[in-house]
Amino acid sequence: MNESVKTSLLRDAKLRLRLHITSFDEEISDLIDAAVADLLNRNAIQESQLTDPMDPLIKRAIMTYVRAFFGTPEDPERLKADYDEQKVTLMMTSGYTDWEA
Repeated sequence: MNESVKTSLLRDAKLRLRLHITSFDEEISDLIDAAVADLLNRNAIQESQLTDPMDPLIKRAIMTYVRAFFGTPEDPERLKADYDEQKVTLMMTSGYTDWEA
């Protein structure tokens, strides 16, 4: 994933987390990387799809992962379940998954 995509995802994650400071940028970036790695490892997305602008379903899954694992969310179990559901949807939808892998 190139730097402009990472920067865009970081900006969007901070917006969703209602953060306007840079103190947590490294932690948020690590969560973004973890979400992307999980989606790639589960063959839910392909590396070629990590572009800017990003597909809204992929972006939503990444943002849900960040919200689920950053700080102390109000309902972490619901967010984790939402992320897992979004990941499965990506895994089951043609165009996201490399079915031959």
